[in-house]
Amino acid sequence: MLKFKLSILLVCIALNSIGSKSLPKEPKKPKGINLSYMDKTADPREDFYKYSCGNWLKNNPVPSSESTWGSFNEIQEKNNDLLKSILEDASKAKAKKGSIHQIIGDFYYSAMDSVKIEKEGINPLKAEFLKINSIKNRDDLIKSIGHLHSYGIESMFSFYVYQDAKKSDQNIVYLGQGGLGLPDRDFYLKDDEKSKNIVAEYRKHLIETFLLMGRDKNAAEKNANIIIGIETSLAKYSSTRVELRNIEKQYNKKSLGELKSLTADINWDLYFSSINMPTFNELIVSQPQFIIGLNEMMKTVSLEEWKIYLEWHLIRETSGKLNDKLSKQGFYFYNTVLNGVKEMKPRWKNALANVNTVLGEALGEAFVEKAFSAESKKRVNEYVDNITAAFKERIEGLDWMSDSTKQKALLKLNSFTRKLGYPDKWKDYSTMEIDRESYVMNYLRAQNFEFKANVSKLGKPIDKTEWGMPPQKVNAYYNPMLNEIVFPAAIMQPPFFDPEADDAVNYGGIGSVIGHELTHGFDDQGSKFSGDGNMENWWTESDVIKFKNKTKILVNQFNSYTAIDSLNVNGELTLGENIADLGGLSIAYYAYQKSLVGKPREIIDGFTPEQRLFISWGQIWKTNIRPQALRQLVLTNPHSPGNFRVYGPLVNMVEFYDAFGVKKGNKMFLEEGERAKIW
Repeated sequence: MLKFKLSILLVCIALNSIGSKSLPKEPKKPKGINLSYMDKTADPREDFYKYSCGNWLKNNPVPSSESTWGSFNEIQEKNNDLLKSILEDASKAKAKKGSIHQIIGDFYYSAMDSVKIEKEGINPLKAEFLKINSIKNRDDLIKSIGHLHSYGIESMFSFYVYQDAKKSDQNIVYLGQGGLGLPDRDFYLKDDEKSKNIVAEYRKHLIETFLLMGRDKNAAEKNANIIIGIETSLAKYSSTRVELRNIEKQYNKKSLGELKSLTADINWDLYFSSINMPTFNELIVSQPQFIIGLNEMMKTVSLEEWKIYLEWHLIRETSGKLNDKLSKQGFYFYNTVLNGVKEMKPRWKNALANVNTVLGEALGEAFVEKAFSAESKKRVNEYVDNITAAFKERIEGLDWMSDSTKQKALLKLNSFTRKLGYPDKWKDYSTMEIDRESYVMNYLRAQNFEFKANVSKLGKPIDKTEWGMPPQKVNAYYNPMLNEIVFPAAIMQPPFFDPEADDAVNYGGIGSVIGHELTHGFDDQGSKFSGDGNMENWWTESDVIKFKNKTKILVNQFNSYTAIDSLNVNGELTLGENIADLGGLSIAYYAYQKSLVGKPREIIDGFTPEQRLFISWGQIWKTNIRPQALRQLVLTNPHSPGNFRVYGPLVNMVEFYDAFGVKKGNKMFLEEGERAKIW
């Protein structure tokens, strides 16, 4: 999946006329790549990233309110202006109760009412804190966990309902690891200086937060130690990010009786009844060692300690919707310490971010009423057709895959479904209770609405019309259990797609994105799912070995990239995205070559079609990032940093070498035996 945010481009076609007669005009010359981004003093054979976007990198430092700044952030700013106007209009209107305009308008109004928020402090949460403090025994504790989960407060473990990976036509319950306040288990467990400093800063943050909640210094310090102790224990039982990518090991189906036998000190019947769970007999325990470890902790951690832990996770999730001091304290740790951000965004941007988080599709429905281009959708759909056809030819021409596996790969490719723009059926928000009284309670009620909707999926048919992200989110994704590729409206604009640009630029942009998502169906994880969405092995044993040998080259390549100081990219963690980047760009290149048949090969701005395609690829990943954010990205994110997303695929492609005359001795050159050639 790509990770970025943008807005949608409106396509406007104007007819020029002089007087009463329409004069013939020459066809408009298509736009080439953005020359102002480039640093032509750089040699593309030595540093293609600098060559393609070096001037932009030099002239666009990260703003003080951001941790990163790139193509996506720039366009998000434009998108935000439109979304802000939608929310402001909705907050002023007297819309019908239960309508999307009433829901997003009242939510936004409550978020912007800083006087009321400041006056109330943490008072709106008093009832929630009383529930936690009234816990008297282990059963009360389990009921409290269920209650908090139902309002989006993750603690102890994770729970959700989703498709069964091996029976994709059915939904099933999933239990897994969770409950940490830091971004990853390794922050608690690593012994390097930076990790220890983050834990020390986390402890300070905990103390300051409890002081702001009215606790005295001794109690705040004691609470901080208890929370770090509990979370460190949870971290020890948790799987690493790389281990979590082994999807087969995460599929551990058990009967409810087996779960109860495995964890006799956790009253699961009480937990499931507390969240109004329908009756079921089987579930997936994604990380059994974590759940078993949690069971041991139920015997060793006291009730009073668990209460403090639950209080913390309630305030951690909600502090940004409370008074100024709590919001700033949460911002300081999670944004400044962890990501290097220097100042908070204006209130309206934070409010908008939370509308997108909990009411994304409601805002999305209002968004597409204002801005959507059917022409862009049509053009992008044509690109999907062309790139799918090119992928088919690539599969048929593979010299390392057997004919029997090729036939199954082609069946899977042919069964892909696509979603472009926005959902055909919008989510019904009419029963959601949103008012103008309390920002934090609106947020929790919205979380509760989504939780109930998720629970209600158990026992129902799979809704194949459902979207995993709203149309105003700049992203794209592949869902292996539905075998679908999804492109929200927001990605159908520059730098990914420009209806006025020449095809080389668009194939290097949206074409590579389409190819990226298609390739996810055949990366190291997606390749374990068949065309009907079930996790099963459709490969011959020999093909699996060859595939792993080819992907190992890519792992080693990215392991060699130093991101910051002595911290290298994790080739295992980023493997799926790196396969998708390489496959996506390669397939887009060949789809573009097919599109050129019978057409003139134009030179635009002094660049050949192939050069424009590769420069377009380099420019979509232009990114400046703060050191703290870069470190966290490398440790926790399955995507490589932007510069390596440019370098990585290119050094493996002889087509790039031919386009720019890359030779042995150039930094962008790899010996043929060291190049990854997969799809």
